[in-house]
Amino acid sequence: MEPGAASGAARELLLAALEDLSQQQLKRFRHKLRDAPLDGRSIPWGRLENANAVDLAEELINFYGPEPALDVARKTLKRADVRDVAARLKEQRLQRLGPSSSALLSVSEYKKKYREHVLRQHAKVKERNARSVKITKRFTKLLIAPESAVPEHAAQEPAEEPERERARRSDTHTFNRLFRRDEEGQRPLTVVLQGPAGIGKTMAAKKILYDWAAGKLYHGQVDFAFFMPCRELLERPGTCSLADLILDQCPDRSAPVRQMLAQSERLLFILDGVDELPALGSAETAPCIDPFEVASAAGVLGGLLSKVLLPEARLLVTTRGAAPGKLQGRLCSPQCAEVRGFSDKDKKKYFYKFFQDEWRAERAYRFVKENETLFSLCFVPFVCWIVCTVLRQQLELGQDLSRTSKTTTSVYLLFISSVLRSAPAADGRRVQDELRKLSRLAREGVLRRRAQFSEKDLERLELRGSKVQTLFLSRKELPGVLETEVTYQFMDQSFQEFFAALSYLLEDEGAPRAPLGGVGALLRGDAELRCHLALTIRFLFGLLSTERMQDIERHFGCAVSERVKQDVLRWVQDQGQDCPRRVTEGTEKTQVLQGAEEPEEEEGEELNYPLELLYCLYETQEDAFVCQALRGLPELVLERVHLSRMDLAVLSYCIRCCPAGQALRLVSCRLAAAQEKKKKSLMKRLQGSLGGSSSSQATIRKPLGSPLRPLCEAMMDQQCGLNSLTLSHCKLPDLVCRDLSEALREAPALTDLGLVCNSLSEAGLRVLSEGLAWPQCRVQTLRVQQPGLQEALQYVVGVLQHSPALTTLDLSGCQLSGPMVTYLCAALQYPGCRLQTLSLTSVDLSEQSLQALRALGTAKPGLVITHPMLDSHPEPPKGFNSTL
Repeated sequence: MEPGAASGAARELLLAALEDLSQQQLKRFRHKLRDAPLDGRSIPWGRLENANAVDLAEELINFYGPEPALDVARKTLKRADVRDVAARLKEQRLQRLGPSSSALLSVSEYKKKYREHVLRQHAKVKERNARSVKITKRFTKLLIAPESAVPEHAAQEPAEEPERERARRSDTHTFNRLFRRDEEGQRPLTVVLQGPAGIGKTMAAKKILYDWAAGKLYHGQVDFAFFMPCRELLERPGTCSLADLILDQCPDRSAPVRQMLAQSERLLFILDGVDELPALGSAETAPCIDPFEVASAAGVLGGLLSKVLLPEARLLVTTRGAAPGKLQGRLCSPQCAEVRGFSDKDKKKYFYKFFQDEWRAERAYRFVKENETLFSLCFVPFVCWIVCTVLRQQLELGQDLSRTSKTTTSVYLLFISSVLRSAPAADGRRVQDELRKLSRLAREGVLRRRAQFSEKDLERLELRGSKVQTLFLSRKELPGVLETEVTYQFMDQSFQEFFAALSYLLEDEGAPRAPLGGVGALLRGDAELRCHLALTIRFLFGLLSTERMQDIERHFGCAVSERVKQDVLRWVQDQGQDCPRRVTEGTEKTQVLQGAEEPEEEEGEELNYPLELLYCLYETQEDAFVCQALRGLPELVLERVHLSRMDLAVLSYCIRCCPAGQALRLVSCRLAAAQEKKKKSLMKRLQGSLGGSSSSQATIRKPLGSPLRPLCEAMMDQQCGLNSLTLSHCKLPDLVCRDLSEALREAPALTDLGLVCNSLSEAGLRVLSEGLAWPQCRVQTLRVQQPGLQEALQYVVGVLQHSPALTTLDLSGCQLSGPMVTYLCAALQYPGCRLQTLSLTSVDLSEQSLQALRALGTAKPGLVITHPMLDSHPEPPKGFNSTL
């Protein structure tokens, strides 16, 4: 019987039984009902005292639910000594509803039943090839790092251990620590697991649910845990309540939901993929505040997320990347943790689990490890699965990988072409046509936020029963009202986004545009939608490289129009005008002058937007395209980004390709520590991955260690056009200063360097000064704004005597003692000094120091000295900007 019908029948049975009672019996029934608490709770006496039969029936149904209400009423009637009515209620219940689905269980009794149900339901997970395997065998431990994994002072400790070692492997102990108390004794109620697509967030969330049911997690703290797949729930037709969603996960409809919800502090909700939630602003997305209120799935999930619904419940949510601005505004005091994927040891374990045959596993693993780029991409579990799948096919055919894969896009394309080889050659043209239709299906789904497709969707595009349906779509059966509902979805969400990107390149040149618009509509559409489509756009860029376009033509029988590539190029160049810049030059100068430690935190996804754009350019691996694109972005600003090693690799590649006149500003960025590598295999990896490039030679000469080394190597590349570099509030350790000093000696285009409040040590400033004084150093403008290093400034001043290129020095915001000003004046009168402009804005100077500077101005009339207390401080030369 359907829930609505069962509720109505239970209400009628209760009303019939209670109307048979006399007034005296009804009064005694009310008192017995008050004195018979279930799981420590009973209906409040205020609701019972004056209730008639109709009111009592309604209260019983609402408080306990249909079947439990009948059990409670029958037992209470017996205690009120109205046994004949109790017996009649039992008999009528059997006639109307049949045998009870379960006896009334208390919360403590039902907890055991529910745990057993979860263990049965989640003991196995489906592989992407539709094979079911035990979750304990399928799950490979990942690295998970809390948000506070890198202390702010850690950047100044040269001997610190590599950051990746701070991340903990995702075992039971790590999962338990997610909800640990902070230094003030407060336990977080919302934990965010964030990471890129395919990193293993969903699998980790399911393993947490399974381990909880097995009694390994949150013992004595969580009575019930529920897994909520956001994308599936958002596609669910109609409305629902939170109570409905809970009942859907229970083994039967008699779960004591009200009692469970009454102790919400003992509930855990796992919301998988909360970045799928639509932005607030419509009635449909208004957060739900009552667990029994019927609303849209977006409203129910949004209520949980924003803590207006069950504020005491625990939430574990997963999301791609750093939580975007729309999500940050919803979360209530979240504790964030980053899912970093496989460590090198975990990659090896995964290979052996995948192949099972030890000889093949060892051969495949050795092959991938020799290719440093491909090996590094395998930190993402889904990419690792793709690589293993391709290698298994190659090994079965007695072949090796035909070429190196440097990007995620190339790995995905390689996988698809490998899978297509299983199709008979005679079916080639038909399969190519099916792939176009499959790509169109993916595009429709991505743009409309749909992951599940009906059989009608497949029939409309003539895909039902096709070869590509078998290869790339998984079938799922859902119990429906009248019959089983069959839906299809891509083997992984990232695959749907890959095929969606591919669809833009498979359009015929002369064919009419698709109803959903072309690549221009994708890139220039709504900002929120573009954020949702970030991975699709990244794949689109990767497919536009000349090599990938040739692959598409070969595998899909379609010549990609150069028009698509030019449209994308124009869009990137347009971002120079549209890309938001959150920190203006004047604002940053004011912060420096006022001695601000660091810019205040602001919310907003636009802070990470330039980095996402660089990731897109990186996917192309086409130097000329990247150089052309960056001509429209003369200044790159990355602000408040925790730069991972992959982030730095992406940034370094783009800087190596950048055109002449390029500027880069890193503001309040945290740098991931470089990973120590074994000396035994270092040379082999460098030779295999980096070939004979100049950057590889630099790497071989110097030991690894500095997180900024890849960027420094890129700056030294002869094709690098980086003209200006500003590092502000980045807390640079001495190791970074060493690598930056080496870059200053060889960078072919760097003429402007700004170092602002980076917590430099005296040793760090000294080694930087050595690079600046190098004869081949081309830096003409140097800005050092570093309060607190009075004596160490002697190294910077000493550069004036040796630098062949330095013409402008800005020491605004520094503290200059009398002896330091004397030393500065002496250095400026040195015959080899070529300085033309000295800015001392906001520097507190004694009268004696001011007199020394006036005397210097008289002795060197060509030197412009800027300070508010000097008699004459002419305007600096046109084009010079002493601010940041």
